[in-house]
Amino acid sequence: MLDIPSSVSVDVEALLAAQNHMGVCDAIEQYAPVGKPDTMTAPHFPKVAGIDSTVPPPAHTVAPASPEPAPPSSPGAPGAPGAPGAPGALIQDRLAGWVSDLTTLHELTERLARTAFMDDALHEVLRAGAALVGARRGLVVLEPADGLGPDTTVGLGLARADLGHIETVPRGATSYGRILDRTDGTGEPEVHADLLSEDGLDPRHREVAARLGYAASFALPLATDAAGRLGAAVWLYDEPAEPVERQRHLVGLYTRYATEHLARLLELERARTKSRTIAEELLPPRLPRVAGVQLAARHRTGPRGGGDWYDALPLPEGALGLTVGSVTGSGASAVAAMGRLRASLRAYAVMEGEDPVAVLSDLELLLRLTEPARSATALFAYCEPALRKIVMAGAGHSPPLVIGERRTEFVETSLSAPLGMLACWEAPSVEFSPEPGETVLIYTDGLLHRTGDPMDRAFARLHAAAAGVPRTIRNDAGAIADHVLHTVLPDGLDAADSDEDVVLLAARFE
Repeated sequence: MLDIPSSVSVDVEALLAAQNHMGVCDAIEQYAPVGKPDTMTAPHFPKVAGIDSTVPPPAHTVAPASPEPAPPSSPGAPGAPGAPGAPGALIQDRLAGWVSDLTTLHELTERLARTAFMDDALHEVLRAGAALVGARRGLVVLEPADGLGPDTTVGLGLARADLGHIETVPRGATSYGRILDRTDGTGEPEVHADLLSEDGLDPRHREVAARLGYAASFALPLATDAAGRLGAAVWLYDEPAEPVERQRHLVGLYTRYATEHLARLLELERARTKSRTIAEELLPPRLPRVAGVQLAARHRTGPRGGGDWYDALPLPEGALGLTVGSVTGSGASAVAAMGRLRASLRAYAVMEGEDPVAVLSDLELLLRLTEPARSATALFAYCEPALRKIVMAGAGHSPPLVIGERRTEFVETSLSAPLGMLACWEAPSVEFSPEPGETVLIYTDGLLHRTGDPMDRAFARLHAAAAGVPRTIRNDAGAIADHVLHTVLPDGLDAADSDEDVVLLAARFE
């Protein structure tokens, strides 16, 4: 909150200041007694959320006093103490306006600072700007000047179809288009107080404005010297109107702060996108087609990029290698480690895939020698679809789940430590045979962790989701994977940004 002194003693000709429409600080500066610096201290209003408090006089200041005031001794005269037009009342009203404006800006910028993702921040900028300029609808066009994207348009009170209509207007005829196409780098607003009465208005723009029911617009660039040009914000009025000088000043202060915040989020968004792209490129672009088995995979990457992987590798004599795993940590280093382990595991699977224990033992040795500070969990399965036979070994990984008409159960695997946790890893493999039409679901721990439940309850939720797969989709591995994912992680948890990656690999045997 603002720290404003409870009482301010001002030795100025406040009446003259009010008559000349001066601000409190301007009056203090102009009419301060010369040679008496110690007898008066001008109030100093601190910056709020990085915003300078130098704003024009509030619009709701009371009217100035009459140029011919009654004698001070007359009751009710403007100069008398307590009169409605007294200089003290004028200064108090103006000070109240300052406090109100600064408090509003403080609250709006704090709300914006709490946004961590670009889409949320753009919506917040639109809502705050609409409140400041008195508009009901608007849109933000994000188009960074460096051309690296992302380019997007977000609306307030405008449906996607409405934004589509606006985008049919020639770019040069729109307020945001003229702002984005400027080459002089100026930050002047685009104001159209009565849009439909303008003689040179583009016919398509006139048609769209009439269709959507807006009659005026006010647009500002989202640009600063430090951040460069990021885009433009436009607010739309239902009737002919335009913001007054004070509203323009306040929304200008807000958008300058908002641009700096958006610039930081833009850097984070680009870093997240690069991390996700690298992680996806290190995973299989497509799953192989192998006779006797139907494959489907689902992968969700966290915002910082994680180290979860999956793979399906055709092996000699019609065999198939299936693997999922997870590297500890997150970010670029975990993604790079995941890529190295997955590539190494593919090589080991080709050489000795029929022995999953040997494959994971070699991977353990590689991890311990090349990345001793990192650990990983992994599961490798050697499948013979023609015989419906699976030999599997796991290193600290969750057990697979078999989904069928007559059973839904976890495969009992031997307890083992993650890779890199022991001087020498080795655990016995297990062998089982899925029935025709059954699906084996292999997954990473992120699926369980994203639920937010204790592990025993998360396993129970996973089992219930698998048991509840509708009969109509049991012949489709992809539909089974989708049903399990959306049931275990409802209400968008599967798509929400999280530190936990999610991998599901479903193999349905014919």
